[in-house]
Amino acid sequence: MAPLRFSANLSWLFPELPSLPARLRAAGRSGFEAAEVAWPYAEPPEALARAAQDAGLRLVLINTPRGDQEKGEMGLAAVPGRQAAFREGLEQAVLYAKALGCPRIHLMAGRVPQGADRAAVRGEMETVFLENLKYAAGVLAQVRGRNVGDQLRHETGHWLMPEGQMSMLVSDWLMGDKCGSSVHCIQHGARRTSWECWNPLTPGSRTPSTSWIHPSRDIFHWQIMDGNLTGNIREFLPIVGHVQVAQVPGRGEPGSSGELDFSYLFQLLEDEGYEGFVGCEYKPQGDTIAGLSWLRSYWDRRGHPQDGR
Repeated sequence: MAPLRFSANLSWLFPELPSLPARLRAAGRSGFEAAEVAWPYAEPPEALARAAQDAGLRLVLINTPRGDQEKGEMGLAAVPGRQAAFREGLEQAVLYAKALGCPRIHLMAGRVPQGADRAAVRGEMETVFLENLKYAAGVLAQVRGRNVGDQLRHETGHWLMPEGQMSMLVSDWLMGDKCGSSVHCIQHGARRTSWECWNPLTPGSRTPSTSWIHPSRDIFHWQIMDGNLTGNIREFLPIVGHVQVAQVPGRGEPGSSGELDFSYLFQLLEDEGYEGFVGCEYKPQGDTIAGLSWLRSYWDRRGHPQDGR
């Protein structure tokens, strides 16, 4: 089992440093091989690419633009009436991803529109989300980028569905067999209750236009919304393209006090063969570098990924 690879989420880590290039340098000095940035759009893409290269880092994830911040928008992929703005934002994200050599773009679903009843707009938001997902799949297939969509908590006002429903909705379309709330295996022609027969590398298990779609999962949100992390990770990890971590309930470092045992969870991810990056999307409880003791301990046990180069 290969050790996990970690990326520094620079929208969260090193808040004591004012600029993104400075955070990139700090992450590189701290031993990270990769970084992710929620919204890199304040920096010119070429300058950001040079800063990442100088820091010895590769960018592995960016978000689509959040939308109108004054109106409280936090993504547009599922927001009715904002399809044109979503497509414009996706175009900007693709431009940045290409300049940065970044393989993944996180499609931010967005919040329930202000003043709208969540239950009343749920169906429309699902429809808009799938429409935008299909559009993005075509765009990303042309540039060979990857597309991930995350679950977000109810309390934040973000649009969301329970884990199983979200994965079924997306996976039905991924498999080219949309059939309501059921999940069918196009290889075996039967209702699928697990992912045992599904392999993203198996010809025919995904359609060409959807091979660029992978959900992301933030373990912080996953625990709060659904729990049952062991069962959920084992069931859904085969379709997950990116994982992020933070302690519950305070969203601090994995080594901080809380209800999650990250030694167990990291071993579980290894055992299940997870090969993507684990994004460190948490709020440092103090100095960022001092708070990375959990990661240094992991590298001491499992080896630093750069040691094998």
